[in-house]
Amino acid sequence: MIEVKDVKEVANATGFVFGNPSFSDHEQIVFCHDKGTGLKAIIAIHNTTLGPALGGTRMWNYKTEAEALNDVLRLSRGMTYKAAISGLKLGGGKAVIIGDSKTDKTPEMFIKFGQFIESLNGKYITAEDVGTSTGDMVNVSKSTKHVTGLPETMGGGGDPSPVTAYGVFMGMKASAKQKWGTDSLSGKKIAIQGIGHVGENLVRLVSEEGAKVFITDINQDTLKTISAKYNAEVVSLDGIYDVDMDIYAPCALGATLNTENIARLKCGVVSGAANNQLADEFVHGPMLESKGILYAPDFLINAGGLINVYSELHGYDRKVAIQHTEAIYETTLEVFRKATTEKISTIEAAKKIAEERIAGSRQ
Repeated sequence: MIEVKDVKEVANATGFVFGNPSFSDHEQIVFCHDKGTGLKAIIAIHNTTLGPALGGTRMWNYKTEAEALNDVLRLSRGMTYKAAISGLKLGGGKAVIIGDSKTDKTPEMFIKFGQFIESLNGKYITAEDVGTSTGDMVNVSKSTKHVTGLPETMGGGGDPSPVTAYGVFMGMKASAKQKWGTDSLSGKKIAIQGIGHVGENLVRLVSEEGAKVFITDINQDTLKTISAKYNAEVVSLDGIYDVDMDIYAPCALGATLNTENIARLKCGVVSGAANNQLADEFVHGPMLESKGILYAPDFLINAGGLINVYSELHGYDRKVAIQHTEAIYETTLEVFRKATTEKISTIEAAKKIAEERIAGSRQ
């Protein structure tokens, strides 16, 4: 069964207020359900002005369906900004599958999910995300061509995590340049929260540049391995906010930058890979600024993964993807200049640049 609803109908049906920022101008929401495979998924298409909506599929064991809906809407909106500010001819979309990726996932579920994607006739293109893998995308590809993040043996770019981490690294160096006058990370104390594929690659990059690295993650085995490999210091999940650090890099799930955690931060820069890091961008963006903490907008500096999978649509070339990702450095500095000149927060500056590019394409 596939059901496509007007956003306003969904908002009313679920009790959400239509004016909630999460619902901001979404074009389409698709609810996907298949009893046989246990599939429960939501596809959110935010904006297709610049091109088809491309965004990964996240599999997460959400507590409620309302939580899943809110997450996919926030994520898809972020993808619109990410594509626009990166200069890509793509719109913003995202999908979530409700379930435990370790126990509920089956090949048949992703094959069925691919059928729902195929029914959208190219308006939405998927890729891997938290809880999904290149192998899952292979299964999706069995029922649709509108999928990226495929193995290199199938003409894809493989795991985009190294490119995502490289983009965050570029954004982090630009942030250091803005904050301290040099983009060198040598000797900087960097706390990385979340040591998944992206987080581990970021640990490698900053360690190679001579940074002192602190790490935390829910997976204790991963922490032991990465700590030994890169001589990183392990801290507790909650203790990460109290580390005496120069740079805080959230690389797990979003919304860690809330009122309580920001009050505890002892850093000069926030620069990480997680999506939607600000619990409330209108409250916590200015709060960071008031503490003198420079915030590198997440949808800008974590765009390397999107750039990588976008390259698959035009004949994948890793060198081209890396070169495009390196441009994140200059774009980050452009955002900081705009924020300073217009006396606005960095998140506002980044959104304005993205919105100007979208508006320009309509003319």
